[in-house]
Amino acid sequence: MKYIHTTLVLLVFNAFFAQEINVEKIWKKYEYRTQGVDGFNSLKDGDRYTQMDEQGNVVLAFISKPNEAPSILIDAKDLSYRGKQVIIEDYSFDQSERKVLIMTSITPIYRRSYHAVYYLYDLDTKVLKALAEEYSPQTLAEYSPDGTKVSFIHKNDLYVKDLLTEKISPITTDGKRNKIINGTTDWVYEEEFSITQAYSWSPDSKYIAFLKFVEKKVKEFGIDMYGELYPDRFEYKYPKAGEDNSNVTAHWVAVSKPQKINPISLGSYEYIPRIQWSNVSNRLLLQTMNRHQDSLRYHMVDFSVGKKPVQQILYTDHSNTYVDVNESLHFMPNGNGFFFTSEKSGYNQLYALDYSGKLSSISDGELDLIDAYGVSQDGTHFYFTRSEQLGVSKVLCQINVQTKEVKILSPFEGWMDASFTQGMKYFVGTYSDANTPPVYGLYNGNGTLIKVLADNADLKVKLSALNLSKKEFQRIEVNGVNLNASVILPPDFDQSNKYPVYMNVYGGPGHNEVTNQWDGNDFMFHQLLASNGYIVVSVDPRGTQYRGAAFKKATYLQLGKLEVEDFIGTAKYFQSLPYVDANRIGIMGWSYGGFMSSLAVTKGADVFRMGIAVAPVTNWRYYDNIYTERFMRTPQENPAGYDTNSPINHVDKLKGKFLLVHGMADDNVHFQNSIDMISALVKANKQFDFFAYPNKNHGIYGGNTRNHLFSMMYDYILKNL
Repeated sequence: MKYIHTTLVLLVFNAFFAQEINVEKIWKKYEYRTQGVDGFNSLKDGDRYTQMDEQGNVVLAFISKPNEAPSILIDAKDLSYRGKQVIIEDYSFDQSERKVLIMTSITPIYRRSYHAVYYLYDLDTKVLKALAEEYSPQTLAEYSPDGTKVSFIHKNDLYVKDLLTEKISPITTDGKRNKIINGTTDWVYEEEFSITQAYSWSPDSKYIAFLKFVEKKVKEFGIDMYGELYPDRFEYKYPKAGEDNSNVTAHWVAVSKPQKINPISLGSYEYIPRIQWSNVSNRLLLQTMNRHQDSLRYHMVDFSVGKKPVQQILYTDHSNTYVDVNESLHFMPNGNGFFFTSEKSGYNQLYALDYSGKLSSISDGELDLIDAYGVSQDGTHFYFTRSEQLGVSKVLCQINVQTKEVKILSPFEGWMDASFTQGMKYFVGTYSDANTPPVYGLYNGNGTLIKVLADNADLKVKLSALNLSKKEFQRIEVNGVNLNASVILPPDFDQSNKYPVYMNVYGGPGHNEVTNQWDGNDFMFHQLLASNGYIVVSVDPRGTQYRGAAFKKATYLQLGKLEVEDFIGTAKYFQSLPYVDANRIGIMGWSYGGFMSSLAVTKGADVFRMGIAVAPVTNWRYYDNIYTERFMRTPQENPAGYDTNSPINHVDKLKGKFLLVHGMADDNVHFQNSIDMISALVKANKQFDFFAYPNKNHGIYGGNTRNHLFSMMYDYILKNL
């Protein structure tokens, strides 16, 4: 009996500890990773779709037949070239949907750009060919709309391959690294305008329009990569605030005469953040912005009216602060205009603009539109997401373009994203809330669920065995403003006790921390802290989004000032609560959040006992000009805005514990930011902790890196807060 009793105790003991959360389970074993639905590719009829299965095959299925097993469209075993297996990493179809462009050996360059090796595969003949062995690797390859040609970029030049003759024709020949780029973008456009493809086919396949970047005046930044006897030096063009940009120009070429490149005159501008042909008619749309980014022009170049294209400015969007670029325009099915979004009313809303320049409001009110997905094939309904729950939730909506009637398609309050099939007949909807992992469902265009594709049931069972605390949302009044906040209390919370507060922050334009959606491994890390007796808090200060333009743009010309005031005010609010240990308030942030935590632990030294800054901006003079000048103008115009709120200029105030972490190969927020912060701290004779990750970029990941980073931060929090 004694032996049995001991065994039972050990089993219970081991079962209990097996269910505990720890950093290794989160960031090394990834035990709480969610299951998703990847590679859902809609075909033209809006009913058929393809995906890759676990064996690497491309399979075909029908939405209208949800219970029918998919069939193999491309058998991975059949794909070999010159005796070598070709592994499909991504793929796209031509207009006939019988020929496939296969991507393999994809190698990332920056956040969105890549190199790859492309192959052409014929579904009927089962023949696999290399796209262009003599021009390998390539990037941004795509079929012409008529399927007779393939365009691609190689070494900063644009090429077209005629699939009938196998002839490859260069459109440009002057491309050279760190000098001239054709058809794709420079680093800063990729990072801040979210664009890498800078060329586009006309719908009749007769023309290609493209952008040319002349980088000669842009200064280079160098990054050392370690591992060899002598480090490799990677140098690239990075325009810092106030410095020269690439000279960007727009051009078009008739594919039948590729040697003749025609310029497109766009008047006075600094940026061309978008270039896009209508998918209905030969009308080319371009967006241009001035350097201050307070004026956005919509240009049309009409190739459908005669021998020479006709140009006009359709519309100009102005702001007394800044205007956001439209991620993409959605063309009316009748070919008469397009839909776009603007904050001109004070909230981000949907508008229609026809080619005569007539502007019509489609949506209105005081709920920001977030994602503009597109218009139905008959032109009657537009699909978008908008903010709800006072800016914390995101719901999917359908609006009748004529009556303006809005129908909410989200099944519950929380966070909804969607990926639509062609023609907007169906969509894959992804729903989650702050305490529930995502569920992926297949819906028709009216929001009726057809089939659950993935529900993360196994993860939910695993989470139910843990003693998790619920993330709750509240509004707190700070500095006379109501701010959205989220709170995770310790699982055994007792109001008669005193708890430390750990604040996780970001605070910058374009990203909110307080959202009613599943936050994955970050959520689990916060649960780990809560299980150790910490109250975990996030708050979205003035300057964040989903609450109208005035709230978002309140920080214009003074990044850091109002946000850190709101973070300090939030900390003071929690200090006033009877169950909070007022002497144990800590703050952590990454990137813009690292800027905020660095400012908070210095400007708010009497409030914050501990701060952690990962990959922080420490002086906006060091950051790229498109992002920084959008909110601050240039350092020459606004020197006080840059210097007054730089944490480098407040290090003398530091009192608490401070951990500074940075990746040494960060191409986005340069390691320079932390180096100069260190110099200032040393000069001020302030003790601090510092850790650098060699060869790691802004994400600080790869191998055991994330596990190491979060283990270090976890230990630091336990020791110092």
